[in-house]
Amino acid sequence: MDRAPVDDVDVRERRLRRPIAADFAGALVGRRILQIDRRGKYLLLQLSGEQVLLVHLGMSGALLVQPAGALHQLHDHVHIHLSTGVQLTYNDPRRFGLLRVGRLAEFGELHNVGVDPLGDDLDLAQLRAMTRARKRPIKNVLMDQRLLGGIGNIYANEILFRARLRPTRQARRLTRRELTRLRAAVRVVLRSAVRAGGSSISDYRDADGRPGYFQLRLQVYDRAGQPCRRCDMPIRRIVQAGRSSFYCPSCQG
Repeated sequence: MDRAPVDDVDVRERRLRRPIAADFAGALVGRRILQIDRRGKYLLLQLSGEQVLLVHLGMSGALLVQPAGALHQLHDHVHIHLSTGVQLTYNDPRRFGLLRVGRLAEFGELHNVGVDPLGDDLDLAQLRAMTRARKRPIKNVLMDQRLLGGIGNIYANEILFRARLRPTRQARRLTRRELTRLRAAVRVVLRSAVRAGGSSISDYRDADGRPGYFQLRLQVYDRAGQPCRRCDMPIRRIVQAGRSSFYCPSCQG
């Protein structure tokens, strides 16, 4: 976006998971977007003046890069107009997302975000420390954002299939060999998903409005009753902590 300054902000709907602040537009106008980072499931748009635009897409949100004057769509809640004629549009049918402007240290939402699963900090020793004292199932540990920031339900299922681990295994009982497989599976699955543009199971879109294609490669997620792509055993579904878990009873011993 060439570090273009924000010319105008049009807030059409403030009622998100946390209402958009009254001074949101004023805090953005005139600032430049310097770079875009991520922490867990949060997007961090670094702004001039040591400010940050914090964005969480919730369950159904999308932050779209569009030409100025793009046709308004249902559920477009915020338009951020840049001086180059580009606009950022926040669209969110369920309104579970979040948009805030402030200094990085002010965002309490980030204080409990765990280790980045694609970062260098997630080595075998770190993964062992996360699991060795926990009686919870490994699936629940993978999805605990306080431990690993960014792994959602789809990817937890796919990671465990690749690591050949049943989602109900107690985290503390995993061996060093199993943890090594798990760490490798985390990186392979997440990197493959990024290259495929994510998973558009329902309404996910990338910044250009395109769907992802990783759902075409899913091995177990949402495939209950269908044959395992590796061994033909029917995939099973159980519920853990209110979320569906899918696994192969043969491949994931």
